[in-house]
Amino acid sequence: MGFEGATVKRMAARVSAAAMLGVSAAAAVALTVTLTVALPVLLTVGVAGSAAAEEAVLRAVSALPEGSRFSRNFEAFIEKVNAEGQGLVRLKYIGGGNKVMNPFEVGNAVRGGVIHIASLPGAYYTNLLPEADALKLTEFTAGEMRGNGAWEFINKLHNEKVNAYYLARQGDGIPFHLYLTERIDTMDLSGLKLRVTPVYQAFFESMGATMLRTPAGELYTALERGVVQGYGWPLQGILDLGWHEVTRYRVDPGFYTVELGVIVNLDRWNSLNEEQRAFLERMGRWLESLSDENPAINRTELQRQADVGIETIAFPPDVERRYLELAKEAGWARVMEISPEHGPRMKQLFTK
Repeated sequence: MGFEGATVKRMAARVSAAAMLGVSAAAAVALTVTLTVALPVLLTVGVAGSAAAEEAVLRAVSALPEGSRFSRNFEAFIEKVNAEGQGLVRLKYIGGGNKVMNPFEVGNAVRGGVIHIASLPGAYYTNLLPEADALKLTEFTAGEMRGNGAWEFINKLHNEKVNAYYLARQGDGIPFHLYLTERIDTMDLSGLKLRVTPVYQAFFESMGATMLRTPAGELYTALERGVVQGYGWPLQGILDLGWHEVTRYRVDPGFYTVELGVIVNLDRWNSLNEEQRAFLERMGRWLESLSDENPAINRTELQRQADVGIETIAFPPDVERRYLELAKEAGWARVMEISPEHGPRMKQLFTK
């Protein structure tokens, strides 16, 4: 492809990405043309005027609702970066959830550079990286994954398929659960309609449930109207979203592990200098350290759910064992199906 063709293709990608944030196509084209013409001049002036790097400003988004349990730590990360990185790195927080964009488009926005850094589950961008469906299956903490080669492998896949750098992972120690409006006594979910994301889909399907995929912001209404009779969600967070008002049961035990990654557009990451990248790496480790609080938060959340009337459905020991086995079997079977090339290596790296 010649220079002109490559330029047009990049412009088209920017126009498409900008449209997701409400920027008109004409404005996106104008911006692209302006940058194309002006950038060489700006670079020349910058080199001539000063060798010192300017403060890097990165646009940040959470795929989950702003202020909710699974956005708060990322928002604290943003505050810490901005407080300690003055003159070095600043994160401009656009917001979270549907008010910014469809959560399932955040991965695309990072890939195209419309968003520079985002917090979101890997399950929200399996259209770009099918192997992200395996991230929930790891039996290791983020720190352990850095030591056994798993992190390097994951980051390489993100580089190649998402044009992203995998900076940090949140959620260690938080299991997922099945929540229901109707009581069940067995693992048979036939006749139930459940709201899902790719995190739970294979597992719930294996028990006979009918799947419905909707944004989290629409779940309350779907439960209230009986469109669905249940959903998968982590142990933490349902009270923040108000879902306890339309939820009657939580099925124990929990399964899988929450994976809420922080990914950075790879081009933007590579444009940072060594000091800026090292600073963000250090901030990412701080963000991961907040997972140490999860055991205590889990205990509090169990009590809060009981206090608002959510009842626990507990299976007999033999059924409980089979429930957890099936969760793992269904999860890995789906990974092997969608990624026969990388699935076996991921299972080897993720399993104790």
